[in-house]
Formats: sequence, C-alpha cells, structure tokens
Amino acid sequence: MQNELSRLPQLNFVEMVQTLQCKTINYQNIYAPIHLEMEKTMLEQLFLNAPTAMLLINPISNRILIANNQAEALFNLDRRALNQYSVTQFFPDCLNKLHSFTQQVLTKGTAWSSELSIQTVNKNVSIGINASQFANNILLSCEDGSVTFERHFKSRIESNYRLGLSQWDTDETVFQQIERQNQLLLTAVGDGIYGVDCDGKTTFVNKAAEEIIGWKKEQLMGKKIHDIIHHTHINGSHYHVHNCPIYAAFNDGAIHSVDNEVFWSQQGKPIPVEYTSTPLRENGELIGAVVIFRDITERKRTQDKLLNALKEVDALKHRLEMENAYLQEEINADFNHQYLIGNSHKIKHMMNQIELVAPTDANVLIIGESGTGKELIARAIHEASKRNVRPLIRVNCAAIPAELFESEFFGHVKGAFSGALSDRVGRFELADGATIFLDEVGEIPLQLQSKLLRVLQEQQFERVGESITRNVNVRVIAATNQDLTKLVTNNKFREDLYFRLNVFPINSPPLRERIDDLPLLVKHFIDKVCVRLNQPSPQVSIAQMQHLISYSWPGNIRELENIIERQVILSKSNKLNFEFMNKDKAINIKNQSYTQHSKVLNAQQHKQLERDNLIQALKDCRGKIYGAGGAAELLGLKPTTLSSKLKKYTIKRHDFI
Repeated sequence: MQNELSRLPQLNFVEMVQTLQCKTINYQNIYAPIHLEMEKTMLEQLFLNAPTAMLLINPISNRILIANNQAEALFNLDRRALNQYSVTQFFPDCLNKLHSFTQQVLTKGTAWSSELSIQTVNKNVSIGINASQFANNILLSCEDGSVTFERHFKSRIESNYRLGLSQWDTDETVFQQIERQNQLLLTAVGDGIYGVDCDGKTTFVNKAAEEIIGWKKEQLMGKKIHDIIHHTHINGSHYHVHNCPIYAAFNDGAIHSVDNEVFWSQQGKPIPVEYTSTPLRENGELIGAVVIFRDITERKRTQDKLLNALKEVDALKHRLEMENAYLQEEINADFNHQYLIGNSHKIKHMMNQIELVAPTDANVLIIGESGTGKELIARAIHEASKRNVRPLIRVNCAAIPAELFESEFFGHVKGAFSGALSDRVGRFELADGATIFLDEVGEIPLQLQSKLLRVLQEQQFERVGESITRNVNVRVIAATNQDLTKLVTNNKFREDLYFRLNVFPINSPPLRERIDDLPLLVKHFIDKVCVRLNQPSPQVSIAQMQHLISYSWPGNIRELENIIERQVILSKSNKLNFEFMNKDKAINIKNQSYTQHSKVLNAQQHKQLERDNLIQALKDCRGKIYGAGGAAELLGLKPTTLSSKLKKYTIKRHDFI
C-alpha cells in the first residue's frame, strides 16, 4: 500500500483514476480524500490556465468571484484583489446590453453575444462572450473580437492558399461583385453621400452628391471637404472646423443631425441642406464619418411661401378686426343721413358733380360751412366708387392732439413712445384699397403736412418707430369749413398740399341757399326721430313751416335736426310749433342793432380782440416770447402769463417764426 501511494504522483490523471478503480474498497477508503484533493487542484489549474479569459461572476451582488490568467490580462485586473472590482465597471458603454445578456443566461442557461465591449486603460475593446449558468452564478468565457476576426481571416487565407489559384479567382470575383453592388446602391440613392477620414479628408462621394454640390468626385477625393463646401455660414461669417458637426461626429463618436445649414456649390452659390453625420468605427477606434445630406431648396421655398401666406392671413385677420371695430364705431356714431335729400338746383348740381368724380380715383376737396353735411357727400362719393366694397375710413383732424397726429395717420410699433404698449395700424393703412375722409383738414399741424403730402404723392409711409416703408393705395376725400387759400397766404397751410387735395372741389351749399329742400328735410328728420322714440309722427302746418323758411339757419342742417328733435320731444299733440324761432330772430336782430350802435364790446368780442392783439405781438417779435424784444416785454406781461394765454387761445408761436 505504501508503495502504491508513493507511486500515485508519478501517474498521469487517467492512470491514476484507473489504478484507484482497481483497488479494493479499503483502498478506495484510504485514497478517496487524496483523490478529491488532487482533482480539485487539477481543476483549478485547468481554469487558471485556460486559453480564453474566464470569469465567474455573481449577477446579484455584481461581483467577480474567480478570474483566470487570461481574464487578468484582458480586463486589466488583479486576481488577488477581486473584491475591489464590480462587473459593470468594465462595461460602461453597454450596460443595457449587459443586463439583457445576463437575463438571457439566467433564463435559458446559456447565451452568446458579440455586441458587448469592455473599457480598458487605453481603449474600448469589442469582445465575444460565451456564458453558462452555474448555480446562481454565471461563467463567462471572453475573447477579444479583433483576435477572433484575425484568426478567422488567417484561417481563410491558409485555406485559400491550400486550394490554389482557382479559389483566389473566385474570392476576387465575389469581392468585385460586392464592390459593384455597393457602387450601384450609392449611385441609386437620391441623397448625397460622402465619407471623410479622421483628418476630414474625403474618402468617397456618390453620384447624387456630385449633382447637388456641382463638384466632381476627382476634385474632392483626398481633400478636406469642409474647406471646399462647408467653409462659410449663410451670413458670410467663417465656419470654423472646430464648430462643424461633421468633424464632431468622428471626435466624440456621436451622431449629429442638422436641418438648416448650407453647402457651397462649385459656382459659389449656397445650397440649403439638411444632413446627418454618423461616426465610423473599426475595432472600436473612430476612423471617420459618413455624411448623408439632402438639398432642401424647394422645401425652404415652400416653407417661405407658407410663412408669407400665414403672415398675410394674420395681416388680413388683423385688418378685418380693425375694420370690424371701426364699423362698430360707425354704427354707434348714428349718422344723420343715409341718402342725399333735396330737389333744389344746388343739390342737383352737387349730385351731378358726385356722379362725375365718384368712378375716378381723383382726390376731392369738399368746402362748406359746419353742419352742411360734408361727410354725407364724402360717403356718397365713396358708395358710388369702385372702392365701395371696403368701408370709408374717416378721420376728424380737429379732434386729434398734435402729438398723436402721426400715430393716428400712420400707426406705430410697440415701444415707439411712452404709452405705445402694442403695434397699432394707422388710418391710412386701414384705408388701403379704400377711401379715407379727412374732415377739417385745415386743422392738421403745419409740420405734419409734409408727411401727408408724401403719402398723397408716393402712396408710401412708415409707422412711428419703424423703418419699414409700406405701400398703400388710398383715395383721399378732404373737407373743410375754412378758407384754405387764406391759410396758404398766411403760411398756415402748404400750398403744394392744397393743390394735391383740391383736384376736384365740391361746394356743400348751406341750408339758407337751398330753402326749397326744407320740407323734405323736415319730414325726414321727423320720421327719423319718431322711429327712434317709438311714437307717431306729428304734422307741420304751412304756417309753422313758414317760421322755418324765414329763419337764417346759421347752424345749417345740423341745427335743423336738433331743433326738430327737441320739438318732437316737447310736443304734446300731433302738431309741431316753431313760433319761438321768430322770437329768437327778433332778439338776434335787436342784439345786432345794439351792437352796431354801441361802443361797448361784449365778452366774445373782447376775447377776439385780445387774441388778435397776441397774434400781432408774435408777428412783430417773430415768435419770440422771452427776453429783450420778446412778445412778453412788448405786451407788458410775464412770459409765463403770455404762454398761458397762447395756450388758452390755441395760438402756436412756431407759426410766426
């Protein structure tokens, strides 16, 4: 027995097993512990010296339990300090894939993958892993993917070498077919495709890329394509290579997509493109990128058309909203008339003039006293014109503060001045394609008349606070109760503006010159008031009508409407009484007679005299108020007192400079 034991270490593993099997049960009992110990030692040696890297891991605790020599070299770990390592720290770029792979092993018992890569000290290495489940642990057999590929490639070479020249010809034919198919695919693709190496030099270009950018393949191959087609932004600034997403793809290894840049053609024209730059790897190393791009010129053109259409829709919507708000103001204004009423000679002559000028685009100047219905004439002209599909835009020039004239006429942009909280469309822009009615045009400040003249001459203007010139097509109808020729003589109204407005003058006759129309007007106003008050129309006798006919009507039609409305309200029967008008007339005559024979001035005359005196002083001093030779010194007033009086009488010293 002692001799047998001494001879066991000299036997190989197979002989040892056979020898032990031939012994009696006593021998087995004696050698069993020795046999197990030797078997354990041998298995450990086999594991440690296995030709591939092997790891026994616990997926629950994320720990490496055992590693062999090859694993120590491949994973760059110390086998004596495995408790310092976790499994996932070696797979930082593919944790999701590692998790799926582990689940597959635990579910099926075995698995294989070539999609995992480990992070070593110097580089990222793709590996092939064959795994099997061992109790609750997993045994991994790992091999460097590049080594596996190299072995396979060498094996193919050796095999082909042994087969001889015929096999080489076959392989070359296969490679040629693959190359031809790749070229056909690249040629058939409609998008431009080109490749660059890690230095940015062109490695291949397909036919579509040549057609899009105009450069030939021979002109690009081996050259830095960024310097040829991607060197400048659309605004003309230099496109530095460090900011180029194409270069970034083979520097950071990420895919970069851009949808709004330009490539430059051989003719030097910018081509709008969208492109995707995808990095290329070989054995885990970045070796370049593939760029797929598309000419989006037509799409940009379509987008621009769509954006312009949307802007136009928004502008039309805003304009319709403004017109709607304006029309609401018009409705609430409750205009006096819907039609021109009268059969007198002067009314017929005026209506004939309206019929002549309405179809044209000529500017019209309506001249007449206050209350004669100048706005009604303007509406009649507009309604008979080809612009009647749009509303008549009216502006009361006497009701607009001087500092707001320009904003009211031409509009303003947000922030143009204090209080401009949003963009505002001016009256001229609102009247584009229609007619604008400038009532009391003589009240427009002299310094703003030049801007109005420009609109009339060139049909152009700018909003306040904006440099964009806008074009309009506007017909102008102006009205005034002043003598514009006298204002021109006194340098209060531009002569060129007067001639531009006075293309076709129409006189609006006062009511005293068209007394024949009085019965028709009286009936019209009675019916209008009674409809509004919801009461029956009263009658006007011939005697009462005589009181109206004999009145001078200084307030014209507006005064007639007001008197009729008042008498309808006061009437307690179905008849109206106008006898009071003769009494008022007698009082007026008495006052006029008293005024003619008296040297005492009434309050109104005194105010007018003071106003005339202030104007004369400003004329003599050429608009100067303060200091020696100023109007204040001439009148013996304090400058502040004189300024208050000028403001009271709405006298502007700039008119006399």
